[in-house]
Amino acid sequence: MEELRSLFPNLYLGFSTAISLANLAYCFVGVFVGTLIGVLPGIGPLAAIAMLLPITFNLPPVGALIMLAGIYYGAQYGGSTTAILVKLPGESASVVTCIDGYEMAKQGRAGPALAVAALGSFFAGTVGTILIARFGPPLAEVALKFGAPEYFSLMVMGLMASAVLAHGSLIKAFGMILLGLLFGIVGTDVNSGMSRFAFGVPGLTDGISFVVLAMGLFGFAEIVSNLEQGGAKRDLLFQKIKHLWPTRDDFKRSWKPVLRGTAIGAFFGTLPGAGPTISSFSTYALEKKIAKDPSRFGKGAIEGVAGPESANNAAAQCAFIPTLALGIPGSATMALMLGALTIQGIAPGPQVMTQRPDLFWGLIASMWIGNLMLVILNLPLIGLWVKLLTVPYRLLFPAIMMFMAIGVYSLNNQALDIYMTLMFGVLGYVFVKLRCEPAPLILAFVLGPLMEENLRRALLISRGDPTVFITRPISAGFLVATALFVLVMLAPAIRKRREDVLEEEPQQA
Repeated sequence: MEELRSLFPNLYLGFSTAISLANLAYCFVGVFVGTLIGVLPGIGPLAAIAMLLPITFNLPPVGALIMLAGIYYGAQYGGSTTAILVKLPGESASVVTCIDGYEMAKQGRAGPALAVAALGSFFAGTVGTILIARFGPPLAEVALKFGAPEYFSLMVMGLMASAVLAHGSLIKAFGMILLGLLFGIVGTDVNSGMSRFAFGVPGLTDGISFVVLAMGLFGFAEIVSNLEQGGAKRDLLFQKIKHLWPTRDDFKRSWKPVLRGTAIGAFFGTLPGAGPTISSFSTYALEKKIAKDPSRFGKGAIEGVAGPESANNAAAQCAFIPTLALGIPGSATMALMLGALTIQGIAPGPQVMTQRPDLFWGLIASMWIGNLMLVILNLPLIGLWVKLLTVPYRLLFPAIMMFMAIGVYSLNNQALDIYMTLMFGVLGYVFVKLRCEPAPLILAFVLGPLMEENLRRALLISRGDPTVFITRPISAGFLVATALFVLVMLAPAIRKRREDVLEEEPQQA
């Protein structure tokens, strides 16, 4: 009860922060760019945030976080527009929306499909925002009582979960984690002050720049992959949409899938490595399984749009819970958000809520405002978004790469950063070819130095006794949960089901 009483003053602080003219402008720019990124196939929120990280150097911390968050959940909205109208998913979570959304568009029912996607997304986003406001602070209070052993074990659990839930084989995912940990230890040792793995290059004594790694792996690699694919076949160009508002029958068929999708998305959003894509596919599979007439799916069933769209937006919002409350990123995109905090000189973790309440609550309030902006933006501007698809990608990528190079160079005004970005771009392209998911790598890169720091601190306090991690109940609980999670996913039946679900994505696209 006391927590609920403190919730309203905190929300008042958040809305008073979010509705300032500057922060409203940052929120609008974020959701507008996010929608644009979602509409343009192949870029996605991850690459977009990686490209725009240098811009946040000169922005206030609250405005920077509000804008980056707007890009993230805005892309979830924008991806559904082209998935329904053109059968081109703007980002991976919208792949499943193509199946029934495009069929509805061919039947002249693009309006109801777009409206249900927008309204379901708004509802899911609102629920996600409420969940962050309700459960974030209590979780952070618990986390403030954690010691070094608990933090180390929690980070181990987060990394293992990201590997288990990543696309592709488990061996490749674990390999990416090890590579990320190795990249993370490059630089100067905090305890001894000695240079590690810098190979005599002065620019590496401060470590590998987070922006350089992210922009190379997710920015340059994404552009090269898109160029290799050439022009995608566009089956249906924009045509005038009539009867935008869904019928009573549409609402009757949609409201339960929206609720189920929101619940599934909220659950997967809080799990490290799961995210919107798994949420949307799981929701679609559930709706098809419990439907009275499963044969309708794939032929224009509105449930196949309402459920997945609600799920991916709920997951996008709830991913902020472990990120803001614990300082543990649940996905590569959330790792970029933590990187933005670090760039602003703010140490990520539960102390953010107590030391910077305006940032935490202002970000939460801006999410609700941003979701409202997205409903208003998406439906009237459908024609504009789809016309953007007529611009050939070969004309877009030189401008994107030029701005990326300028952004990277502006970090330290040294050419080494551009060369390293290109190197990581090549590495990212190799990962695409080998079907290695780079998300576990970026998570390990962010968490690696924190894990090392907490490992050393725990061993220092315990005078070198490694049993400290299993004699402390909370730490032991995290390690046991990690072991059980990995063992369950290694079970033959579950592993086969996981591979089947993850293999569906490229086939449906």
